[in-house]
Amino acid sequence: MENQERKGVVTFKGNPLTLVGPALKAGDKAPDFKLLGGDLSVASLDTFKGKTLLISVVPSLDTPVCSDQSKRFNEEAAKLPASVVVLTVSADLPFAQGRWCGAAGAKNLKTLSDHREVAFGKSYGVLIKELRLLSRSIFIVSPDRKIQYLEIVKEVTQHPDYDKALDALKAGVKG
Repeated sequence: MENQERKGVVTFKGNPLTLVGPALKAGDKAPDFKLLGGDLSVASLDTFKGKTLLISVVPSLDTPVCSDQSKRFNEEAAKLPASVVVLTVSADLPFAQGRWCGAAGAKNLKTLSDHREVAFGKSYGVLIKELRLLSRSIFIVSPDRKIQYLEIVKEVTQHPDYDKALDALKAGVKG
């Protein structure tokens, strides 16, 4: 199922692309992952046990829309309860993510890299086959590892629906 291909789910500047992986939906069990932190430590779902996760997925932090998306969620993260962790996941190298965080002053979110095996992209169904980048998307995962909300942005160069994601997050978070 991991290598399933879905054509035309997303576009880049109007051109259809192929996503690799399953078409997850709200209510599905969130796949585990192994992503690299800035210090090259491995993070998985267990790393965030008992937390609600807002996973903001971007193609590359070195592009304007990805940078803006991550800055927005960094701002929002400061207003969220301690039971919520905001993650930004991309295929950028961990060092590039760290550089971006420093330049952007992003201290309220955690960046994680899927550059090594793009396994997150494959298991969450957001790996863009043609670009070996992750498709812009948002996943909200409850402490019991259920996907509460997800959005895969149709046009990769567009912003996600921030308000809808934050409303879904707040509706599912207790305390």
